[in-house]
Amino acid sequence: MEHYSISDNLKRMVSGENETVFRLLEGRFCVEIQTRLPGLNLKPKDGADLQGLLTVLDQLKIAAKHGESFTAMQVERLLGKSSSAVQEFDLGAAPIIRNRFGISIGPKTPSQAELVKAVEKNDVIFAKGPAGTGKTFLAVALAVASLERNEAERICLVRPAVEAGESLGFLPGDLKEKIAPYLRPIHDSLSELLPPEKLRRYEETGAIEVAPLAYMRGRTLKRAFIILDEAQNTTIPQMKMFLTRLGPHSKAIITGDTSQVDLAQGQKSGLEHAMTILNGIRGIAQVEFTATDVLRHPLVKDILSAYEQKDSK
Repeated sequence: MEHYSISDNLKRMVSGENETVFRLLEGRFCVEIQTRLPGLNLKPKDGADLQGLLTVLDQLKIAAKHGESFTAMQVERLLGKSSSAVQEFDLGAAPIIRNRFGISIGPKTPSQAELVKAVEKNDVIFAKGPAGTGKTFLAVALAVASLERNEAERICLVRPAVEAGESLGFLPGDLKEKIAPYLRPIHDSLSELLPPEKLRRYEETGAIEVAPLAYMRGRTLKRAFIILDEAQNTTIPQMKMFLTRLGPHSKAIITGDTSQVDLAQGQKSGLEHAMTILNGIRGIAQVEFTATDVLRHPLVKDILSAYEQKDSK
């Protein structure tokens, strides 16, 4: 029997709802976790990996001190197929930012952690993968954190408006009303991260700009953090145009899902093309998300896997 020291408050944060995180760890590491007394009592069983469990508990405790909490499903995803997989992922890393409710925002999967590291070391980052993996939300969080730390003077969030053919002219209303449906997902992310008054102030001063891709032509963005979302729906010329907007001291994250291209038949996705021809260039990184990174309802992962298997036949 080994005693693990942890306060009651942190123990509640680490344990998950109805101690489901502890039950998961018991099965993965073959150790009984007793929680009634102060701290934790760890009782090894046959085939126990006590050191592996201690490593995970240490990381979960540090994350809890940062205000982070994990569900059993998230911990299972981080553990992967082997118990040691989680040791390569720093659960206890400091959060990227705290949202408007004070909840810490940080990477929840190894691919998200890879994206954070890629942004630290590169100026152009491609993040490709299915919907629900959190790649766009994490990119927006990184951009907002950069703005709040005065590392960037402004954020530019861009999306192609494919359904309207990028002209938008035939839609009713002014420009803001025309593009609102296409930019709503980005606004939702910003609204979760920033209080309404601060977001409004940033938008009024131009510190945060949300715009359709067509309005990037002819511009040079200096000291900016730029995100191109739904990049699978850019054409090759549009992608080239976007990438050449990058000015000094700027970063760009390009996110997309190549399985959901809405371009006209015969048009090649600018995202796929760019990732192929720019692969290996110093300062440009590529991060690939998969169905295992999906953070939505557990069934979404199974749905995506089923479609991938069908497409591969």
